[in-house]
Amino acid sequence: MKHLRIVLTLLMTILIATMAVATFVEQRHGASYAATHVYHTSWFFALWALMALGGMAAIWRMRLWRRLGVMLLHAALLLILAGAAASWLTSSEGTLHLRKGQPADCYTIKDSQLSAPLPFQQMTLQGFSVVCYPGTEAPQDFQSQVTYITADRQHHEATISMNHILEVEGYRFYQTSFDPDRQGSVLTVNYDPWGTPISYGGYVLLALSMVWLLIDRRETFGRLLRSPLLRHGATLMLLIVCSMSVHARSVPTITAERANRLAEMPVVYNDRIAPLNTLARDFLLKLYGRTSYKGLTAEQVLYGWMQRPETWSDEPMLLVKDSKLRQQLGIDGKYARLADLFDNTGQYRLQQLIACGGETKAVRDLDEKVGIILMLTEGELLRPASGVAINQHRLVAEICYNRIPFVSLLFITNLTLGILAFCLLLIPAFRFRHCLWQTVCLLGGLSWLVLVAGYALRWYISGRIPLGNGFETMLFLALALQTVGVMFHRRLSIIVPFALLLSGFTLLIAHLSEMNPQITSLMPVLQSPLLTIHVSLVMMAYALLAFTMMSGIVALIAHHRGHTGHEELLTVLSQLMLYPAVFLLAGGIFLGAVWANVSWGKYWSWDPKEVWALITLLVYAVPLHRTTFFAPHRPVAYHLYMLIAFFSVLMTYFGVNYFLGGMHSYA
Repeated sequence: MKHLRIVLTLLMTILIATMAVATFVEQRHGASYAATHVYHTSWFFALWALMALGGMAAIWRMRLWRRLGVMLLHAALLLILAGAAASWLTSSEGTLHLRKGQPADCYTIKDSQLSAPLPFQQMTLQGFSVVCYPGTEAPQDFQSQVTYITADRQHHEATISMNHILEVEGYRFYQTSFDPDRQGSVLTVNYDPWGTPISYGGYVLLALSMVWLLIDRRETFGRLLRSPLLRHGATLMLLIVCSMSVHARSVPTITAERANRLAEMPVVYNDRIAPLNTLARDFLLKLYGRTSYKGLTAEQVLYGWMQRPETWSDEPMLLVKDSKLRQQLGIDGKYARLADLFDNTGQYRLQQLIACGGETKAVRDLDEKVGIILMLTEGELLRPASGVAINQHRLVAEICYNRIPFVSLLFITNLTLGILAFCLLLIPAFRFRHCLWQTVCLLGGLSWLVLVAGYALRWYISGRIPLGNGFETMLFLALALQTVGVMFHRRLSIIVPFALLLSGFTLLIAHLSEMNPQITSLMPVLQSPLLTIHVSLVMMAYALLAFTMMSGIVALIAHHRGHTGHEELLTVLSQLMLYPAVFLLAGGIFLGAVWANVSWGKYWSWDPKEVWALITLLVYAVPLHRTTFFAPHRPVAYHLYMLIAFFSVLMTYFGVNYFLGGMHSYA
């Protein structure tokens, strides 16, 4: 068994390293290069095959058939790999370009100029349409109305749209693109008679086996739940040492009363119907970095620029963070005037910087602010909504959402409460400790309720579950972290500071990062309940993995200070989070594969996000296989591994979004 462990550990290391390097190769040379030289090569296929054979040998040597749940889980993984192999060996993919009224009987095979016949006599495009969100020009769906004639000369009609495919005799047709004149449509054709059903069977078996392992009291997770160490979790940390009011200048604008009335005016913004308050708030936030200016509301600032742009051009309100750019422009302080950006001859100074090779991110950001002002003054930014039913209650709800900075308040509250909770756990005897602890728990619960209310309000405003961009997924992650704290705070006191600190830092990242907090309409391909569940499962997994990282930090601090007796308790706590985290991540990944197959005809395309999610799954699966791999056994080594492993989560979420890109990037 020792030699088998060496081989499996070596194979796993090579596999993870290969996929990690391949994502950077793709970023440098493109997706087709990475596919040709890594993902679609025989040696990469052989690497996975050797891993599967090694796993089968380990199953035989360890006699896993005696543990039916574990056996079924590993059988499911082998079935999924078999499905992937079948897809690689037997599937075909291509595109079908249809022009209105012109029948077609063949499609073009991907990555070649060869044609292949359709499984029926011919297909004809009868019409193509773009369905937009009400009152906007933002596409909600793309629809191709087609007719096709089967071999028995039967005529059939069908509508192919995003997330609504057509399947005929094993061939699946997906809406992919359309011609600029909207007289033609491009469909993806996929034929995978073996790989897809085998993989789907593996997904179902995997889900059943994971649920089995979580509820079986005889398995590892059940034994961890009954660990006597958890009863003493409350004493774990006892031995560890741990704006001034500003008066507005006399600048021309509308009165505050009129601004409040105009706040509810429906406008078309971000390709949806929104109150004017949202547009004005984002306008001022983009320019000034704040939601008010010298005592004026966002609506007053917006209308001031519209009515008297020549006066407002002398207001220092364009935030310039880059000190070098401020020096180049001769600006004192952090804010520039619009007039500062034009010289005496009326030449645009930023254009001169760009022409001299000085186009930096700071220059682009400032240029974007100028562009927004010009759009407003030329009447292109403010577009009143008309000719469509308006939900006035939703507009009022959005104004309330805009005026309550719950993200800012909650990250401050949660971080403060988290630090206080840690301090209370550090104090072995304190007269008011119990009272303060109950107060922290109560305030933490109220913080959770506020976060739930804010998230629900955003859900109501957008008309969809808020998981469409980076800001919203960070909100969901913070909500998941605090929910875990609320659920387990009575049984495990250490969960309270963990949940508060991690959710606080998550909300802080959402507040300070460059993520886009605006509420926008979803792209057509993203309007799927499968995607919502996929993202939810993955984000819950990340929340639990964040707890294992936090446990690792605390355990290493305790070990450094000589408090080695509590490392085992932290190990139990970490493993208690690790099992459901790995299962949720696996379920989220494979549910995402189902969504991808439904949306664009391919359940796995080796996108950087997919690859790094798979890497994260493999990295965290290693500690669950201590007898199969050379995984860390001792508490200190285990916690150090869990701390380092969390970098794969950070890479999956932030690294892909901001550095590698790909179809999943929403930075």
